[in-house]
Amino acid sequence: MLKVGIFGVGHLGKFHIGNWKKIADTEIIGFYDPNDAISLEVEEKFGLKRYLVAEELMQIIDAADIVAPTTYHHALCTLALRKGKHVFVEKPMADTIEQAKEIMQLVKEANVKFQVGHVERFNPAFLALELDSINPMFIEVHRLAQFNPRGTEVSVILDLMIHDIDIILHLVKSNIKNIYASGVAVMTETPDIANVRIEFNNGCVANLTSSRISMKKMRKMRLFQKDAYIGIDFLDKKTEIIKLDNHLSSETNAFTFDIETPQGNKTIAIQNPVITEKNAIEAELTAFRDAIAQNSRPPVNEIDGFMALEVAHEILRKIKANTPLTH
Repeated sequence: MLKVGIFGVGHLGKFHIGNWKKIADTEIIGFYDPNDAISLEVEEKFGLKRYLVAEELMQIIDAADIVAPTTYHHALCTLALRKGKHVFVEKPMADTIEQAKEIMQLVKEANVKFQVGHVERFNPAFLALELDSINPMFIEVHRLAQFNPRGTEVSVILDLMIHDIDIILHLVKSNIKNIYASGVAVMTETPDIANVRIEFNNGCVANLTSSRISMKKMRKMRLFQKDAYIGIDFLDKKTEIIKLDNHLSSETNAFTFDIETPQGNKTIAIQNPVITEKNAIEAELTAFRDAIAQNSRPPVNEIDGFMALEVAHEILRKIKANTPLTH
């Protein structure tokens, strides 16, 4: 039985509690949160014990689930790792690159499992893809959200775009050559809307737009490669694959038609993979539990978290350099 402690029981923390309760072979020992009102609500709703001192809870658990605001990630991660505890931490893994490097070193020294909450890796629309057949050369991403004060302690890059940065780094097997970025702080002191172009050494180009001041919600990624176009709707959980041939699984609901091109007739196959409904948060926490039980590498480990954070901070640096000074 894996003994879990929850650190931070705000909006997302409550979702984590509800999902841990559905995962076999785990037990929530208690939670830590300095907010009295929120803590009282959680005590009454879930019947969990509140710990007033984080270290006291850390002593009696096997794994720490850190769902506190980003500014607390480093302190709670280092506390857990120095006590030899497994760690699940929400994205981004830390505030700064220096903090992330320290966390990575502590993970290595403690020889424990460390997973970062890049939940879109577990989105059923993404899981429907056969990743070994994906080799994108152009990627276009739009992640738009309506304004919500929650999460604005960090920029839109670290709040929203980092999801797509992680996915892209996972898909593109190449180092980054150049990054171009611009952004504007509209409602907060950090960029609320940003546009980014990432160029990779293998020729792939990714254009990303993220906004938290949009009138509508959108979470779409489009992948273009030599033999296919792939559209992923993370919000509505839909996936579409359009290929130049019919080399698709007979188990999928695909249909074909012919078009005439200067190179002759081509057969176009359109596939909408069957999406298996899945709770992404439950799936990522279950994967964390399994990594501990099986002594295997977590699917989104500390290196993945660090790489996404490193790119995010380079984007922020580029935005700052491109922002004119005001007098």
